[in-house]
Amino acid sequence: MSAPASLARPIDAIVIGTSAGGVEALSLLLPALPKGLRAPVFIVVHMPRERPSRLAAIFGLKCLLPVREAQDKEPVEPGTVYLAPPDYHLLLDQGPRLALSTDEPVNYSRPAIDVLFESAADLYRERLLGMILTGGNQDGAAGLAAVQRSGGVTVVQEPQSAQVALMPASALQRIVPDHVLPLAGIADLLRGFGGDAA
Repeated sequence: MSAPASLARPIDAIVIGTSAGGVEALSLLLPALPKGLRAPVFIVVHMPRERPSRLAAIFGLKCLLPVREAQDKEPVEPGTVYLAPPDYHLLLDQGPRLALSTDEPVNYSRPAIDVLFESAADLYRERLLGMILTGGNQDGAAGLAAVQRSGGVTVVQEPQSAQVALMPASALQRIVPDHVLPLAGIADLLRGFGGDAA
C-alpha cells in the first residue's frame, strides 16, 4: 500500500514501541515529526528500571515538538511527545489523559508496549497509528494486533534494518501490517503528516 493512501484517514494519536536499539531509532524518527502535528505521540522504550531516564531531555533537543516524561492523571495535549517513565506502565484513559500503573510486568517489561497499545486502541480506535521498532523481545506484537483489530494503521520496522530484529519479527508473525518499512521510510511517513493530523 502506498503511504499517502493508508494515511488518508485522520490520525488522532501515534503510539511507538521499541527496546534494544530504540534510542538510536528514535533519534532518527523524532526529528521527522513535523512542527504542525496535532496528534500526541506516546512512546514506550524498555529501559533499566532502577535509574531515572534522561530520554525526554535527549529527545527534546532533537524534536520540533515538546517532549516530556508522562505524569499520572496528566491531560493529553495535542502535538506533544510523551515517554513512559522507568518502571511504570503507561496507559491512556478517557479525557484523554495519561495513567501510570505499577501492575505486574508484561513480557518481562514495565513499561510494556502491549499495555500502552491496547489502552490506546480502546480509546482512539481507527484514528490510531501504531508502530513497532527494533527490540529484543516479543513485547508489542499483541498490542499492535489490538491496534489492527480496532481499525488503526499499523507500521513495523523492516526486521533486516533493525538493530535487533526480534521485536519487529514477532509483530510480523502476529499480523500483516499496513506498512513494513526501514527507518528512512518510517521517517518519510511521519513527515507526511504535516499539520493535517487532527
